[in-house]
Amino acid sequence: MFSSVWKKIQQGDFSPIYLLVGTEHYFFDETVRRLKDALNQSGEIDILTFDLDEVPVQHVIEEADTIPFFTDRKLIVAKNASFLKATEKGKEKIEHDLKAFESWVQHPSETAITVFIAPYEKLDERKKVTKLMKEKSLLLEAKPLDGNDLVVWVKSTVALEQKTMTNDAIARLIETVGQDLVQLQSEIHKMATYVGTTPEITKDDVELLMSRTLEQDAFQLLNAYLRGDTTTALMVYHDLLRQKQEPIMLTSLLASQIRLMSNVRYLQKKGYHAQAIAKQLKVNPYRVKLIVESRQQVGENRLLETLHRLAGADYQLKTSSGRRERILELFLMNRL
Repeated sequence: MFSSVWKKIQQGDFSPIYLLVGTEHYFFDETVRRLKDALNQSGEIDILTFDLDEVPVQHVIEEADTIPFFTDRKLIVAKNASFLKATEKGKEKIEHDLKAFESWVQHPSETAITVFIAPYEKLDERKKVTKLMKEKSLLLEAKPLDGNDLVVWVKSTVALEQKTMTNDAIARLIETVGQDLVQLQSEIHKMATYVGTTPEITKDDVELLMSRTLEQDAFQLLNAYLRGDTTTALMVYHDLLRQKQEPIMLTSLLASQIRLMSNVRYLQKKGYHAQAIAKQLKVNPYRVKLIVESRQQVGENRLLETLHRLAGADYQLKTSSGRRERILELFLMNRL
């Protein structure tokens, strides 16, 4: 949907009102950028931005209806269109004149392109103003990408940098960054700049340029422990100690990872798919995907026993005055 709309924008085929709904901010930024670029081709443009959490929507209407002085069209960006979502009465930050707005939506200005951004998962479909906006505006849903759609997007973004990227490099990039398209785009540009005239970005380039997060190291450490790979578990643990990470904090992080794995397994048995599990648990969908697709399916009893042993290590860490890093090390060496 976005690609076809962006193509029309590039061709100068504009809608008077755009409504962008969802949580993936990349699509917001990219749509506004493409509108600016397209309008710039015909000369200088007048761009105005409003935050509807700070000003009433009637300010947007007044500006849209004001004829621009130096250009044929002006671009107006109205962020945080919260009057389109469900809110408790008396909890609204700003009093919007929705009757005036509803009237304007049916006869928008011909000299303004107005973009309303609603960065929410869903709108209140019961509201008259929402129904009217969906009917009269060009609606674009900015949903996070996952699975093959995300891989295809990464490949196309890499191609814009005039590079290619190996499949294992793409997998590692997504594993490290997650699904945030803005951050992924930034990292792709950084890697493309780093490789210079080299046409391909490899997994080694990703490993070199991307810094792993503490959560990812904890995931690697726990997985190594659960599959009995003591050497890898200790290697990751000692590397974290060299980074000045405290054993007590690492114990807490491992316990959190075990609870996440346990909850994911439980919801899997209930028939939830990875995306629904991530939404239910409010965690990064890619973390859930790694657990769901892991070949190492650890049983519930094993996870609970590991959590119990980890609680014992945590107690020792909090009551011991000796070499505390040794306590967690012994835990990792003594596999169930």
